[in-house]
Amino acid sequence: MDNAANLVLRARICSLVREFFSSRGYLEVETPLRTPAPLPEAHIDLFESEGSYLAASPEALMKRLVAQGFKKIFTMSRAFRKGERGERHLPEFTLLEWYRADADYTFLMEECEGLFLFLADRLGLGSALTYQGKRVNLACPWPRLTVGEAFSRFASKGLEDALAIDRFDEIMAFEVEPRLPGDRPLFLVDYPIAKASLARVKPDNPAFAERFELYAGGMELANAFSELTDFALQEARFENEEKIRIQAGKAPLPRPGRFLQSLKNLPPCAGIALGLDRLIMLFADAAKIDQVVSFIPEEL
Repeated sequence: MDNAANLVLRARICSLVREFFSSRGYLEVETPLRTPAPLPEAHIDLFESEGSYLAASPEALMKRLVAQGFKKIFTMSRAFRKGERGERHLPEFTLLEWYRADADYTFLMEECEGLFLFLADRLGLGSALTYQGKRVNLACPWPRLTVGEAFSRFASKGLEDALAIDRFDEIMAFEVEPRLPGDRPLFLVDYPIAKASLARVKPDNPAFAERFELYAGGMELANAFSELTDFALQEARFENEEKIRIQAGKAPLPRPGRFLQSLKNLPPCAGIALGLDRLIMLFADAAKIDQVVSFIPEEL
């Protein structure tokens, strides 16, 4: 099989990920793949499964575990999203998620740097790798760029204008992301509140949230934020997400009541979802996600 070497590398990386988080005192957990009440996200479509839904992410249940008193947890979990298929997308894929109590999104940036350098070192790459003919320097600290600065620098419209005409996602995908520097990993930070329904508001600028996305080798690899712990505010944001979904012709979702109740016990914390398949693509120098998984949907 053409991807045999990549599957060997995949197993090695999964083992190293466990070693990295175990050495930092994290507990590996497993969460169910089906949920009766998924978190409503306007642009994520779900697979139904006998009255439940296949989880688009383990996020809700991971945060419920933090609310129960677990301070540092991680998982490598299957996730499911309808209609996602492309060179970097699969409808069934693997997420590496980790959550840490008493931390914020800046701490997660430092852990991302530590994880990548740990993997590169243990794989014999030093502090750099080559992806699709381009050298990616992993030396810390990685640059940080605000979303507002990125729109000013790379987009045809400023951030406020893009939001006003409801073209934020389009401009981000087709104008901003392709122009982000690729020679080093980059944290794109501080998203507008309208694009961060689960993230905590920045205390010094309430128009923005403590959210970042990580890019490396021209790929978006991770989405992270300081978690929103305000029950009433989170419920209002979910109602807005659900409104957008219904306006787009999507079926309503059950209210995630148990998740919302858990927020009353959720301590200040931060969480991140990192696409494990894409991480392996980066270290395997693979152009397509098909090259780093055992089977693709078309082969089943």
